Amino acid sequence: MRVLLSIAAIRGWSLHQLDVNNAFLQGDLDEEIYMKLPPGLGSEGPSKVLRLKKSLYGLKQASRQWFAKFSSVLLAEGFQKSLCDNSLFTYHKGNKSIFVLIYVDDIIITGTDNIFINSLKSRLASYFSIKDLGKLQYFLGIEVSRSSKGIFLCQRKYILDILKDSGLTGTRTSSFPMDAHLKLTSEAGTPLPDPSIYRRLIGRLLYLTVTRPDITYAVNYLSQFMQRPHSSHLDAANHVLRYLKGTIGHGIFLASSTPLILKGYTDSDWAGCPMTRRSTTGYLVTIGNSPVSWKSKKQPTVARSSRGAEYRALAHLTAELQWLRYLFQDLRIPCILPIVVSCDSQAAIHIAQNPVFHERTKHIEIDCYFVREKLLNGLIKPQHLPSSEQLADLFTKPLGVKQFQHLVSKLGIRSDSNPPT
Repeated sequence: MRVLLSIAAIRGWSLHQLDVNNAFLQGDLDEEIYMKLPPGLGSEGPSKVLRLKKSLYGLKQASRQWFAKFSSVLLAEGFQKSLCDNSLFTYHKGNKSIFVLIYVDDIIITGTDNIFINSLKSRLASYFSIKDLGKLQYFLGIEVSRSSKGIFLCQRKYILDILKDSGLTGTRTSSFPMDAHLKLTSEAGTPLPDPSIYRRLIGRLLYLTVTRPDITYAVNYLSQFMQRPHSSHLDAANHVLRYLKGTIGHGIFLASSTPLILKGYTDSDWAGCPMTRRSTTGYLVTIGNSPVSWKSKKQPTVARSSRGAEYRALAHLTAELQWLRYLFQDLRIPCILPIVVSCDSQAAIHIAQNPVFHERTKHIEIDCYFVREKLLNGLIKPQHLPSSEQLADLFTKPLGVKQFQHLVSKLGIRSDSNPPT
């Protein structure tokens, strides 16, 4: 979604939103049907079952049948399903390009031809009961505002709901989501009497990272204690809420004036977990200066050296860039190669460019082959970036206040009350 909106902002495409009533498909069901057992098939009747001839809303297979029905309609209209994203449908004819992004029964439509978009709405209305919501403003809890300078995405209302449910609407604010020296363990503090409170909070914060990359590392770190949360874990989660209260109107800005060029940033925190000594992978992908993809994730195995941890992070970023290149191809958008990948590890860059394997790199041999193949094919171009300017640092470790705020300002996170100049 962020990639499509970023391209729409740069190209100046209009964005439309539809809501489709997927409960009952016109042409399949003439009226609402409620399941009732026929006489003699009650709880005391004979052991028999009913055979459904058509899928009903609310049953297990209904969502699959609904998507199959909607897909068949779009395919009949000349659209093609994206090979790298099953929820994206594209239409290309001459200089016309239309894109339809689907999430269950919520739909975003954008493209180069508004007349064709309006015609598509009319044709969809002949198949389904749809509600035209007009210009895109609110999608899956994400507030969308647009100006001539770009598109701003935030989740203000969602944050307010979280603060209200947590009882922290009156708490004091914080200027950072997590203390730089915080080290949590699975046994720190006393066990929570009701773990579901913590699990619900972390689950909601996970969805908030869709528009708030500045809390991605903190939420990823706290989600590692959901099995048996303690009081110290809840205190750290409440600290994140205090930070959110002070930045409630912040979100990501997708600028319309930025160049349509992919850039990548990668970093790792070697052996940062005090319990397992596993490293944390962090990466960020931008289109121009607009963030479109990011991740913070604990590595599945223990790295024997910092260069191994950095190289695994580089491999994860390379895979993401390969997927984004495929997505650009589906959108018929030229992808300028090679994609510059910024890494603060000279050793990882040397391994990627060195065709000779050394004894100390055998444990990352598969990652070496993968990254080196993409380098030789011209997909990526690793370059060194000082740690003080490494944006991916935000996704690997808690930072001091000054460094955190410095990197956040460069990330493209801003307040809706502070538009770009």
